Amino acid sequence: MNCFKYPFFSVICFTLVFIFLAYPLNLHANKLRSFIKDNRLEWGGWIHGGATFNPSQSGGYNGPVAFADQANRFQLNQFNLYLQRSVVSETNKWDFGGRFDFMFGTDAIYTQAFGVPAFDVHSGEALQRSDWDLHICCASTRTYGIALPQAFLEAHVPIGKNGLNIKVGHFYSPTGFETFPAPDNFFYTRAYSYNAGEPFTHTGIQANYAINDNWAIMSSAITGSATGGWDGGWNRQLGNWGGIFGIAWTSDNRATSLNVTGTYSEASARSNESWGMYNMVFQHRFNPKTLLVLHHIHGFADGILLNNLKYTNVTKDAQWMGVITHLYYDLTENVSLGFRGEWFRDRDGFRNPSPFRIAAATNVINGLPVSLAGDLATVTITPADYYVTTVGINWKAAKALGVKWDSMKKLMIRPNIRYDRVDAYHAAAYRPFAGNKDQILFSLDFVLPF
Repeated sequence: MNCFKYPFFSVICFTLVFIFLAYPLNLHANKLRSFIKDNRLEWGGWIHGGATFNPSQSGGYNGPVAFADQANRFQLNQFNLYLQRSVVSETNKWDFGGRFDFMFGTDAIYTQAFGVPAFDVHSGEALQRSDWDLHICCASTRTYGIALPQAFLEAHVPIGKNGLNIKVGHFYSPTGFETFPAPDNFFYTRAYSYNAGEPFTHTGIQANYAINDNWAIMSSAITGSATGGWDGGWNRQLGNWGGIFGIAWTSDNRATSLNVTGTYSEASARSNESWGMYNMVFQHRFNPKTLLVLHHIHGFADGILLNNLKYTNVTKDAQWMGVITHLYYDLTENVSLGFRGEWFRDRDGFRNPSPFRIAAATNVINGLPVSLAGDLATVTITPADYYVTTVGINWKAAKALGVKWDSMKKLMIRPNIRYDRVDAYHAAAYRPFAGNKDQILFSLDFVLPF
């Protein structure tokens, strides 16, 4: 039985897995701990949730802002569990491992394998969407869901001076600076360049090789997607293969680094049009307390059928780009300050719909487009420039308050203020923020790793 084909059976399968894991834990706790330790198995996760106050909205969505997209309400963004065995990167022997992630929350929709959209981006014809993790559960809630963002095997191969690390399966994209797991980001919200400009996940094979202490290279073969190898699954578009390549440099004192990555593929198994992007991430640590990050992305997709506030049934090559600056400063051991400024251009009105969630949750039901997240008629998009400034604090609250409970020692509380403004690009005025050209968001979220 394919557990992931039917939502009801998916829930049963996951329940049985957790019962199977819990049963020996209760009966043979010491033996299980020894088994986990001897085999270098790790399990853990995190809980992430928050609320955003938007004075421009009486409810609904925060315009094109993704992740913290619910206005004036609490969201359980990520309840993530993982089981992994990390490989030991030694040069003189083989080693094997892998990782599996299970995630429930309002962020699930952003890492589900939605790389096969409801409609072909070139012809507009309806497509069969991937069902790796799109339909496991919770369609009736509109906002909550389950994602399986990582499921891969890993091996260390003793080749060359430093050995080669290989992943096979479904994994997070190695591109960019921001990422999906909440503990790995400073801010509650993400930049548009991440939301709309980069892939979230891939399915395929990834290889990493450290040439020396300063240089490393990465290469991947990716499949399962009708959007240029982005966010692919296991059972659609497997004949469409693309690639990722990256090169990274780090200074001798580890204070400065430059990482350049890019993806390229034919758009789908039905089209030989090109789809790709590149990004550059420069990081420099001025001192142990101060980090500067400069990030640039540029993406393109050829022969796209556009339908937005400027173009109606127009086929043209689409492009998008972003420039982001991050600056972080550790004020004390328990308090850090952060600033992020961004300019993102969706040149042709292809990448940044508002609200993003409603567009992403679209499917074809009985021949008609339907979104389980809301009314498709409310979704807008047009060629536009987006300008964003975000400031925030990361507070290690448990440490500051002297909390002794081990489970709470990693608690992070993150108040943020974000200002967005949009200007239509060679198009009529655009007002995606509840009828406004700008908005301000006040948010407060927490991250609790375990």
